[in-house]
Amino acid sequence: MSTQASPAAGVVVLASFHPVAGTVDRLEALLKEKGVMIFARIDFSGDAGRAGLQLRPEQMLIFGNPKGGTPLMQAVPTVGLDLPLKALAWEDTQGKTWLAYNDPKYIVQRHGVDGKLSTNLAAVVPLLERAVAQ
Repeated sequence: MSTQASPAAGVVVLASFHPVAGTVDRLEALLKEKGVMIFARIDFSGDAGRAGLQLRPEQMLIFGNPKGGTPLMQAVPTVGLDLPLKALAWEDTQGKTWLAYNDPKYIVQRHGVDGKLSTNLAAVVPLLERAVAQ
């Protein structure tokens, strides 16, 4: 799977074979199938259009599982700045769709949480990868 050049530290960027809405639809369905809570879906481009502004397709899905995230926040409350997890899908100027998310290992490292707790968040990584696959 190819990635976009130069993502920010701790950010994983995956190329998607689907349009933005399709990528987010696929991810939402995969997460729900595994019992992961969907907290919000934000349509940035739709919101921009309603404000009279132009933005290529861009959507964010906010999701999580209290059983996975709570132990991290119990250990270090500031982890809540990065939880619940988020996935951002957007279309670039060439019409290519990308999906980005914070690497669970980065979240744990950023907040100084015991590295073993990254597995609490890592279970969604295969779902993110499946959402962009053919």
